Amino acid sequence: MKNSRVFLVLVSLLLVCATAFNLSGCTMQVKAKDLMEGISPNSVNALGNLNAYNAAVTDFAVRLFKASEEDGKNTLISPLSVLCALAMTANGAGSETLEEMEAVLGMSKDALNLYLYSYMSNLPSNEKNKLSLANSIWFTEDERFTVSKDFLQTNADYYGADIYKAPFNDKTCKEINKWVKQKTDSMIPEILDEIPTEAVMYLINALAFEAEWHKIYEKDQVRNGEFTKEDGTKQRAEFMYGTEGTCLEDEKASGFVKYYKDGKYAFVAMLPDEGVTVSEYVASLDGESLNAMLANPGYTTVFTAMPKFETEYSVEMDEVLKGMGMISAFSADNADFKALGTSERGNIYINRVLHRTYISVGEKGTRAGATTVVEMNDEAAMETLEPKEIYLDRPFVYMLIDSENKIPFFIGTMTDIEK
Repeated sequence: MKNSRVFLVLVSLLLVCATAFNLSGCTMQVKAKDLMEGISPNSVNALGNLNAYNAAVTDFAVRLFKASEEDGKNTLISPLSVLCALAMTANGAGSETLEEMEAVLGMSKDALNLYLYSYMSNLPSNEKNKLSLANSIWFTEDERFTVSKDFLQTNADYYGADIYKAPFNDKTCKEINKWVKQKTDSMIPEILDEIPTEAVMYLINALAFEAEWHKIYEKDQVRNGEFTKEDGTKQRAEFMYGTEGTCLEDEKASGFVKYYKDGKYAFVAMLPDEGVTVSEYVASLDGESLNAMLANPGYTTVFTAMPKFETEYSVEMDEVLKGMGMISAFSADNADFKALGTSERGNIYINRVLHRTYISVGEKGTRAGATTVVEMNDEAAMETLEPKEIYLDRPFVYMLIDSENKIPFFIGTMTDIEK
């Protein structure tokens, strides 16, 4: 279920009940019926400081990454994309279903709504440094399904979701894919191959990231070299050599931080110690220690080498999320999404969660993209250190982080440069 390529866009597609987006200006025109009439977003007071919640978000990112990682394979997930998609879905959950979702996501749905609203409200955006998120809801016009207006209102308030009612046919499937492609700057060309007859709603979050390095690699800093896989196989690669000033260390790995323009975002690489596999290192991670490490880096000269790479990854996260404790949401018998809406055909539940990502790392900067789809069906301290040398010429873990809040919004493993 995993492939490789690289692009930096983040799209979270949440297929739950069937929703659609409103696009304006010169953007794609959606033919679906606009249901925003009578549903104007209410004013929300954003949090001035996110520190009380950042550790919980990082912990979710690490737990999701550990549950998704496969030994010997390139992995790339966007925890922020998955979090947005599932948080919107949680607004329709109740009873045990909601309790399990909140336990897996790491905080209550009310706290998640306020955190993500505040986070999205303060995203910097300029020509050299852009992270954007967009949300929409598409649901079926089939009379068997009745959507909850309170559910729509909440997602309009906190996520700015445009809401559309549409026939769930091939035409709407194409419109959803066009929306995804547009909101990810064409990095994710499509997410759906079809809309099953049992589907009633799609909640979609799209995230796109593109940033230029603070220090661009010049031509004389790029040289051919060898990347050694864990099985000893040698692979040809182009390495970008540089010097950074921020280092990271824990008990099993050493790493560095390379900032993008303005310092708001950064690329983090962690190289496991000799004799420690990537999977062993990933298994040792926990959210609290990662958050502390990112918040308290060391400062010294770090001579670095990083391979140019691109990788694309896709995974069906149903079993991952069940393994993390989200059980009843996937049960046709036990799921409680009554706050989302009702169907004459039967109970509403999550059928599958699809996740797709793409990242490209080169001399000038990084682009990345991701989509998360939740498909819902119905059915009955600054210490000066000695100079370091960290060459990523063997498998490593990497992240794209928000430098201010110390949360990873992309996290992956690079084990095979050619995949």
